Amino acid sequence: MVGLRGVGKTVLLDRMRDDAEATGIQTVRIEAPETRSLPALLAPQLRQALLRLSRNAQAKALAVRALRALAGFASALKVKYEDIEVGLDFEPEPGLADNGDLEHDLQALTEAVGAAAKQAGTALALFVDELQYVEEDQLAALITALHRAAQRRLPVVLVGAGLPQLRGQMGRAKSYAERLFDFPEIGPLSVADARNAIVKPLEEQGVQIDDDALRSIVDQTRGYPYFLQEWGSHAWDTATTSPITGADVESASISAVAALDESFFRVRFDRLTPLEKRYLRAMAELGPGPHRSGDIAEKLRRKVTSLGPTRNQLISKGMVWSPNHGDTAFTVPLFDEFMRRIMPGDDWNE
Repeated sequence: MVGLRGVGKTVLLDRMRDDAEATGIQTVRIEAPETRSLPALLAPQLRQALLRLSRNAQAKALAVRALRALAGFASALKVKYEDIEVGLDFEPEPGLADNGDLEHDLQALTEAVGAAAKQAGTALALFVDELQYVEEDQLAALITALHRAAQRRLPVVLVGAGLPQLRGQMGRAKSYAERLFDFPEIGPLSVADARNAIVKPLEEQGVQIDDDALRSIVDQTRGYPYFLQEWGSHAWDTATTSPITGADVESASISAVAALDESFFRVRFDRLTPLEKRYLRAMAELGPGPHRSGDIAEKLRRKVTSLGPTRNQLISKGMVWSPNHGDTAFTVPLFDEFMRRIMPGDDWNE
């Protein structure tokens, strides 16, 4: 299992899945929203993968057994997780993944699926984006199931992508998670890579960009891939001739920031409670960060202990993370500037 965290994770996750499918590996691709349970997300996707495996003559019997396990899994857990909706192609096999206990049943289901994939001479790869939104007990069940599959040498793997707090969440869910999985971090692009991300697409269209303009884009975006796309797009729309100039980028920056404010940043802001907004505004007052919890509390004129639940909730929502003990940082760059724009002045701290 590989746990991806940081910027650019979703693009990389999709590319890895495409590469896996090109080699004949069976894949499942899901995104974990805050409002859905893990069983509800897995069940329909596993059904599709098992139906594909059942067309393999060598693995048909084991794939059908896994489909029976899935039927028992869904039926037993539907009472607990009311959001499970999956077509059942076979009757459940009594005693197979139908105890109603997620950790036990998911382990049994994973073993059945892994046996079918092994018999077919392939593997099953689960690609899960936004893994940090999976609740801790469900995450623990998933880790246990994958650990059991590894012990039995069954070809079931997980490639998960999530925000920086994912490593800590998995460690809390199961203490052995950090030994079992790899957690490469995908950070901002280097200056050279960020420059190439702008220059190469332009060159393919026969368009040049001068050094001042390129430097301005790289500096303003902090190497964040999505922001590079936004600035590149707006610079393209603004410029009327080649090369794109610093003046073009200056104008494009206004529209790029406005676009981010209305979509990328605003979507995050609208999910916050009033106290959470004040907490982030206090962080913004201190700058890009990371910041010590005591410094944030001082800005809010509150005790650190009283702000602990607010900080934890912001971490759960993916707004901030803790790069070191006692430190708090925004999960995306430029959010401090957005907070100062949307909550200007000093009224936010009254």
